[in-house]
Amino acid sequence: MIDPTLWLVGGLILLGGEMAVPGAFLMWLGIAACGTGLLSLAGLALPVQVMVFAVLGFVSVAVGLRLRRRRAHEFVPGLINLPGSGLVGRQVEVLDFAGGEGRVRVGDSDWPARLAHGMPEPRAGARLRVVAVDGLSLVIGPDTQGG
Repeated sequence: MIDPTLWLVGGLILLGGEMAVPGAFLMWLGIAACGTGLLSLAGLALPVQVMVFAVLGFVSVAVGLRLRRRRAHEFVPGLINLPGSGLVGRQVEVLDFAGGEGRVRVGDSDWPARLAHGMPEPRAGARLRVVAVDGLSLVIGPDTQGG
């Protein structure tokens, strides 16, 4: 039997490692190790402790991946902009354009952009709207909403 303190300390080390090297993976194994330590207080034999850690590790990583997948499809203000995260429909200010490609300003950020099909070349300072997101580039079109 391994002392439950070792599982708890190991779990805390993994949780601390997650803070030092963020990646949301060590956290789940740290939680599994801490859970194993708490369950080991009941006097579980070593093979049972290892099985408990394996099961808790699998379950916690699966939960973490599910949460990560769900969050990747949601718009959360303040997080990195993902396609469809609220950029479409936003007003932009044209900074410069040449040959259908250029840069625009959305809020306080500059973005690479290209014109929607059939759009005439805009002048600097023109106000347009984001009609789509293509990778890291914004596709811009006419500002039909005004203002």
